[in-house]
Amino acid sequence: MPHFTDAELLIYWVFRFMSQKIYLGLAQWHHRKWYPNSASSSQSLPRYSHSFSSVEGNSSFYALPSENNLRLWDEITPDHFKFCFKFPKEISHKQSLTYCSRQVSEFLNRICVLSEKLGIIWLQLDPGFGASNLSLLNHFLQQLPTEFSYAVEVRNLDFFRKDEIEKQFNQLLFSYNINRVIFDTRSLFANAANPDRATLQALKAKPKVPTHVLHTSDQPFVRIIVPMNRELAQKQIEQWVAKAAVWIEGGLTPYMFFHTPDNVLAPEFARYFSQLLALKCPEIALIQLWDRDQKQAVLF
Repeated sequence: MPHFTDAELLIYWVFRFMSQKIYLGLAQWHHRKWYPNSASSSQSLPRYSHSFSSVEGNSSFYALPSENNLRLWDEITPDHFKFCFKFPKEISHKQSLTYCSRQVSEFLNRICVLSEKLGIIWLQLDPGFGASNLSLLNHFLQQLPTEFSYAVEVRNLDFFRKDEIEKQFNQLLFSYNINRVIFDTRSLFANAANPDRATLQALKAKPKVPTHVLHTSDQPFVRIIVPMNRELAQKQIEQWVAKAAVWIEGGLTPYMFFHTPDNVLAPEFARYFSQLLALKCPEIALIQLWDRDQKQAVLF
């Protein structure tokens, strides 16, 4: 294990031996404004993984991680930690789930190096992937190895109308015990007036779809992007604290990931979430951030 302070080691052992009832993380483990003294992504990962219990593996959307990197990540992260990789865009966007069995096998065979540290593997579908493609999605999911946990994110409004199509989609995921990704962008678009540069880019890249809070498996998968406006962010986070507490009390194990347009404040928002959640579920460990004032009671 790399060298850590006594406080960081305490966090490690608390996480390792507590019952993991929720996984909390961010969209990435490295940001140049989070760790001023960390020159590389690999140097950042040990600190990140001793504060958070999971991470969105968005980089796999663009390129497969090397086997050497995967083995290194396995070595420098705690036993409880989970990587949630995204299916490559060649599979989801370029091939649109067709004629891609070789790419799927290559992807899954590569990331399975992480073994028990694999969390939910998630498929983000193109906005053009709509109701007419449901049979195609069914065929794709049917072929997936059952030893992994999966989630599916849709961005086409066909799946958000609370009609027969959405019902069929939800039932399809339920039949395979696959999670429906919940991507909450409400407060981002509610703060769309006079956006800064990062927010403007996020408004163009993120889907403006309704937030349907439901789970189709026992591991709800939630992605939350909050705006720079702290008041809007606070309201959104408080809503998710209440829902996460209900899920945990019901025996579910949520995965919750926090974003902001530039992700600079994402760690602080996630810590605020954990502070509020601990008031409802005292058995949940508080997030302790690297090189930060841990005595701060709440962010807002």
